[in-house]
Amino acid sequence: MARILILEDDTTFAQLLEGFLTKNGHEITLVTHVKQSFKQVESSEFDLLLIDYRLPDGTGFEVLTHLRDLGLSIPVIIMTSFNDVRTAVKSIQLGAFDYITKPVNPDELLMVIKNSLAKKDLKSITPKETNSDFIKGKSAIADKLYGHINLVAPTDMSVIIQGESGTGKEFAARTLHQQSKRADKPFVAIDCGALSKDLAASELFGHVKGAFTGALNDKKGQFEAANGGTLFLDEVGNLSYEVQIKLLRALQERVIQPLGSTKQIPVNVRIITATNDDLANSMQQGEFREDLYHRLNEFKIQLPPLRDRGGDLELFINHFIQLSNRDLERNVKSVSAEAKALLLSYDWPGNLRELSNVIKRMVLLSPGDVAQIEALPDEMMISVQHQSAPGNSSDLKAVNEQNEKTLITETLIKVRHNKSKAAKILNIDRKTLYAKMERYGIE
Repeated sequence: MARILILEDDTTFAQLLEGFLTKNGHEITLVTHVKQSFKQVESSEFDLLLIDYRLPDGTGFEVLTHLRDLGLSIPVIIMTSFNDVRTAVKSIQLGAFDYITKPVNPDELLMVIKNSLAKKDLKSITPKETNSDFIKGKSAIADKLYGHINLVAPTDMSVIIQGESGTGKEFAARTLHQQSKRADKPFVAIDCGALSKDLAASELFGHVKGAFTGALNDKKGQFEAANGGTLFLDEVGNLSYEVQIKLLRALQERVIQPLGSTKQIPVNVRIITATNDDLANSMQQGEFREDLYHRLNEFKIQLPPLRDRGGDLELFINHFIQLSNRDLERNVKSVSAEAKALLLSYDWPGNLRELSNVIKRMVLLSPGDVAQIEALPDEMMISVQHQSAPGNSSDLKAVNEQNEKTLITETLIKVRHNKSKAAKILNIDRKTLYAKMERYGIE
């Protein structure tokens, strides 16, 4: 039985969820507003949060941010009626475990909840067990990627892994550890995006009893826990400037000092970091220390988005079907021509994570041995139709004025607001791009 907090302003739907999940052995608490959910998570313990995206006094994103500020790592499932996978991707970037679209399929909901509740158990899986659930790919870009991993893994160089959400950054970090001389020592992964400013230093370096309000006992930091092995800092760009200073000192002097202590503890760890964003830009904007950046960036690995991996996509589809058959006790042997065409033409903004979720849902909804297009989410079809719609060209000069604002906005998001790349894709110069952004009020 799990204690689940449901945040949903549609009371009829919420009560249906409560009845269904109660029958399946879970203990449910219902709230309808974001502020009510804040009070609940601060005063009670929950195993899982099931939250609507759009609410009367805010959005589900605010709940994710609040959990992060509190230092809580409760699995969160986002529900959305808008069939917008990009909203879901953003929620996952903010810390959500998964998402589900309305109308909710009961079997899919139970599957997603089961996976979410197993999240902590998955973290303890050994490297060999983890490897069996991944596949490298056979494209030229995959060969280049794993060539770089094979090259740098045996060294003690600090590595930055850069890539979009869902591209497999933690798996790449584990692979580096498994192929290193530290493979028999601990691999400790920390999601820096889930750490509040106040808790980050304690989590990394530890604290002694009485160091701050709530420090009731001594606590060993993750640097000390990873001693001799590898420390993986995911979303390292979220660390506060003060913690960045402490991290730099730990790397340079190979010692840490727990909060509230005068004792220095020697540590020997290899640092691997990961980020969705370009730390070089954060550094130029004064949000990330330049000296720390250069200390972390002894070698950079760029993980390609799924849309750039060519023939690997079909390989990944087949791989995830096999895994889903195993996990869900299904027997899907093939995919219909229509469904395969949709899978291959979709642009996969959530990358491998999204592909894994979509394939698992497809297998769950396929009673026979052939998966049909009806088992795929509606938003995929809508997205592909939008991509192929007349006038949806990537050449701005060929698009009429009515579509310009939408195209420019989508392109900027795609290239993470890199104006030079956007201008190149749109086939205009930077001066023209800036003029049009000002004209349409695009920030």
